Amino acid sequence: MAIRNIREYGDEVLTKTCKEVKEMTPRVKELIEDMLETMYEANGVGLAAPQVGILKRIVVIDVTGEDPYVLINPRIVESSGEQTGSEACLSVPGKSGTVTRPNYVKAVALDANMKPYELEGTELLARAICHELDHLDGRLYVDKVEGELQIVTDNEA
Repeated sequence: MAIRNIREYGDEVLTKTCKEVKEMTPRVKELIEDMLETMYEANGVGLAAPQVGILKRIVVIDVTGEDPYVLINPRIVESSGEQTGSEACLSVPGKSGTVTRPNYVKAVALDANMKPYELEGTELLARAICHELDHLDGRLYVDKVEGELQIVTDNEA
């Protein structure tokens, strides 16, 4: 496992649409392990493959610090409600902004064994699912920010 470099806002790879994963290979398995290690090292709650420069439809999310989700080829199939809150991104360091997202989301995806499953989430998990899946289609939260981006200091993060 290795910690990968996180691509930052302005890097063209973050604006590209990712390709579906067709099969689990040793390289894909290694990518997932590296993404988890990179996310934890950066104190993030989610990371999408394009954030480490790989245009594959893979996302890792862990909002509790205990039980990470691996989502391969994820799609949101249901959402409802609304929440408005502060959002940040490992690819936009030192900044945050107010974003409105659904308060409930249901996604379908493949797990790390390429088995289909559903993931339902509310509040932070719903926000993380929406945020990370946006990355797979070349969208960043800064395009949805209401008002100005805020500067975040280390002791606020």
